[in-house]
Amino acid sequence: MPKDGIGASSKRREDIRFLTGVGKYTDDLALQGQVHAVMVRSSVAHGRIVRIDTDAAAGMPGVLAVFTGEDFAEAGGNPAGWLINSRDGTPMREPKRPVLAHGKVRHVGDAYAAIIAETAAQARDAAEQLAADTGIEELPAVIDMEAAIADPSNRVHDEIPDNLCFDWGWVEDNRASVDEAIRNAPHVTTLELVNNRVIPNAMEPRASIGEYFPGTGDYRLTTTSQNPHLTRLLIAAFVLGIPENKLTVVAPDVGGGFGSKIYHYGEEAVVLAAAKKLGRPVRWTAERSESFLSDAHGRDHVTKIELACEKDGTFIAFRTDTKANVGAYLSNFATVTPTFLHGTLMAGPYKVPNVYVNLKTVFTNTAPVDAYRGAGRPEATYSLERVIDKMCRELELDPYEVRRKNFLTPDMFPYTTPVGLVYDTGDYHATLDKALEMADLSGFEARCAESAARGKLRGIGLSTWIEACGIAPSNLVGQLGARVGLYDAATVRVNATGNISVMTGAHSHGQGHETAFAQVVASKLGVPEESVEIVHGDTSKIPFGMGSYGSRSLAVCGSAIDKAVDKIVAKGRKIAAHMLEAAEDDIVFEDGSFTVAGTDKAKTFGEIAFSAYVPHNYPLETLEPGLEESAFYDPANFTYPAGAYLCEVELDPETGKVQVVGFTCADDFGNVVNPMIVEGQVHGGVAQGIGQALLENTGYDESGQLLTGSYMDYIMPRADDMPVFNVDYSCATPCTHNPLGAKGCGEAGAIGSPPAVVNAVIDALHRAGHTHVSHIDMPLTPARVWAAMQK
Repeated sequence: MPKDGIGASSKRREDIRFLTGVGKYTDDLALQGQVHAVMVRSSVAHGRIVRIDTDAAAGMPGVLAVFTGEDFAEAGGNPAGWLINSRDGTPMREPKRPVLAHGKVRHVGDAYAAIIAETAAQARDAAEQLAADTGIEELPAVIDMEAAIADPSNRVHDEIPDNLCFDWGWVEDNRASVDEAIRNAPHVTTLELVNNRVIPNAMEPRASIGEYFPGTGDYRLTTTSQNPHLTRLLIAAFVLGIPENKLTVVAPDVGGGFGSKIYHYGEEAVVLAAAKKLGRPVRWTAERSESFLSDAHGRDHVTKIELACEKDGTFIAFRTDTKANVGAYLSNFATVTPTFLHGTLMAGPYKVPNVYVNLKTVFTNTAPVDAYRGAGRPEATYSLERVIDKMCRELELDPYEVRRKNFLTPDMFPYTTPVGLVYDTGDYHATLDKALEMADLSGFEARCAESAARGKLRGIGLSTWIEACGIAPSNLVGQLGARVGLYDAATVRVNATGNISVMTGAHSHGQGHETAFAQVVASKLGVPEESVEIVHGDTSKIPFGMGSYGSRSLAVCGSAIDKAVDKIVAKGRKIAAHMLEAAEDDIVFEDGSFTVAGTDKAKTFGEIAFSAYVPHNYPLETLEPGLEESAFYDPANFTYPAGAYLCEVELDPETGKVQVVGFTCADDFGNVVNPMIVEGQVHGGVAQGIGQALLENTGYDESGQLLTGSYMDYIMPRADDMPVFNVDYSCATPCTHNPLGAKGCGEAGAIGSPPAVVNAVIDALHRAGHTHVSHIDMPLTPARVWAAMQK
């Protein structure tokens, strides 16, 4: 392993400020003259706003302003990022998502007013007063998706009679052939399952500070965003109509996101409008209870999946019918997550000839649902890997050999799936073999006996997964309904003294970009990593980019950096040719030195950099001063990381409690820049997947009240819930279409782990004779497991 550059486990430089307490998060900023905002949120899931009497609240001590939905009635709505058509070609229903609720409230926690006061305590007091002075006529809540579709009289949005956003089919041309294949198949396995709703729970809650500068008419929004340029675009073009060049969005250090901070939220618009009205900075920080109520939730699918196969387990067809809950409003990625990030993965890593996906997205009186770590890919993988295991038990087939039989083989790439993706490379047999070796499958029976001696049941579960990440290219996604491009950009500035500033459109909120991107630049230029600075998160400094999500940062943003560095080297060769009095074609750049081929004449990178800014004898008509280059990168395709995960569990038959005692991950991430960061990403993803599989669940009662609105009721995974993770990434097949050969890694653990955990629990139960248990919905709490054993 190299000591530095690409392939080295360089320590994360950003961790120094985090671990020593000198990181700068939005809530850490204290601006002169700042005032505080508190949102007034609905306590009912569905209601008509009859009156809002602001007088008493406005007159309370310290209160400077009261905003209601009426103040933003003429503002634009916060749009969905993708326009999806139904199977019959009709466009999706896209109700307006207002800055503050106006006319109706549509979920518990829906903000309908904001108080601005000198202190947060004064704002909270006034918010309580305003809530008491607000009349809301409570309406029946639409919570269950089946009921939402069945009862047209009860509407989340008055203009949408059946509460459907769209009824999508993919690929519609496949439908008849898939139906026929399933009708004629020797065996069909059917499974109905729930992919449970989860709440992201980033360590740092959302926060925003709005500023207005009357002398220039400029605005600045400091906010907890994974995607500052998208936030700027949405506010400028759709919500407040601020000229884009007059709005700067700054995302400083951000304490985690997991998807929930990709999106624009109404609070960001409120603090900007309030700052302009008051001429003072306005800050808002969510309390944890607000985060539970108003952050975009994740998952929440109900699926029926059918697997048609031969008696030997050869796959013939997959067919799914899914209902996806989008909540009360369309969040920015809510329409693409269950469609093109889910339906297009329903072939998995398998050579199945027939696939059809039907998906209905349903409005309910619950918090909006959007992308959460993995975003559609975990939902697809869970359905596939659970139904495959069920089929293996029905036909008494080996689950490892069935997957081997159906895997695509390396000689089949590039491979076009029946759901429209083109896999460029992979070796799924290799990752499965590696996982089985690492997990010591041959010793499993002995471990089972040891567990049994302690009165415990033991099981092992497999999940073989693939994901599509670095979503692209722009021309294709535009045809599929994307309203933005999906490229990214970088600017590389070599300063006169040879150190380097890299401005990137990606945003780091835990991924280690400041380290990994510097490794890429340092390797290509032959300079020390510490001489490379990564700048991100400030739209006034960085090129227009699409932020960080969907495991895209290294493959897309890193490739833009790579291309910009290539331009730096090309410019350096021109300068070196001039300085060394040689032909440009004779200049070779290697290990940080520009050399005339076949001679000892050379200039260091630092000498070239200094010369670029002191061009005393340059032929200016052919050689410009300076050494700064920009590049945009629009990928030709997704990247396709894949892997095999094995989970071992112990189960207490007296209580139903499940403990994960071993977890093995064999992944193919292509070329790896920093192994330590990759392992950390996999650890975090698997921990979240185990959390969803065993612990986390979002519950609403029939009236729409959130039953899991605090850590007393919403169970988060803890250190003692986790085993030691065994991670390998040696089975690499480099991506064929980006210059780094890299694939995404940030979401892998969350994609492959939930079905591995559930498969392991079912295996433990079957080994103990509970063969009637074919499925238990997540989370597999002790109560659910114990109840299943008693049936």
